[in-house]
Amino acid sequence: MLQPDLERLPTSDELPDSDDTPVDNEEQNFVPNVLLFLLEYIWKQRQDWFFAVDMGIYHTTGANPRVPVIPDAFLSLGVERRKGGKARKSYVMWEEANIPPILTLEVVSQTPGGEYEEKMEIYARLGVLYYVVYNPLFWQRDGQLPFAVYKLVNGTYELQIGEPFWMPEVGLGIGRCPLVDDPLGREVLSWYDAHGDRYISEAEAERQRAEAERQRAEAERQRAEAERQRAEAERQRAERLAERLRQLGEDI
Repeated sequence: MLQPDLERLPTSDELPDSDDTPVDNEEQNFVPNVLLFLLEYIWKQRQDWFFAVDMGIYHTTGANPRVPVIPDAFLSLGVERRKGGKARKSYVMWEEANIPPILTLEVVSQTPGGEYEEKMEIYARLGVLYYVVYNPLFWQRDGQLPFAVYKLVNGTYELQIGEPFWMPEVGLGIGRCPLVDDPLGREVLSWYDAHGDRYISEAEAERQRAEAERQRAEAERQRAEAERQRAEAERQRAERLAERLRQLGEDI
């Protein structure tokens, strides 16, 4: 393999952000975007990460640095949240201090895309620590698992056990779950904490706060009603006592 001229590598402005190949199922865009929007919420105070959906990663480990590898999604740590304060067109590793993604995600489509062969080899060369393959529709066809996490160990990917799977180097776990309040009953991927608890979205958190407030208000209403009933019972007891005293006075 010819080594690229590192002094004459193209800039991100010269490189397309993807190969414009259309996806052939909805999950390829939907599932990664669910992860992105959730990460935007749980890491909203952090500025040292970048998560992309269907974006080209340009690197120098292949035959041509102008040919990217394009995961359905990837996560990089230790990089600017927005490169120079602007949105990235693509992820150009020689402009990112050669920091590879720490995680890549592939959602297997009807047309096999080399998820278990070519892309796995490329990500291993890049040094991607975790490679996640989500294959809910075609796993039996492919003789694979519907959800798999591979970790790079001594240059080779090893299948990991457990779901959700905790990734200490990322500080997140990943696993499958039903999409909350989805009328279509769809399954998605989600982030999890070290205890295996699913991170909730901003919308879910708002619903939980609203439900907690409703329950608090209901508890206050019930407390006020119990106090009213107690006061009413006390009033009736006092009236009965007064009536009894009047009756005793008449008898005397």
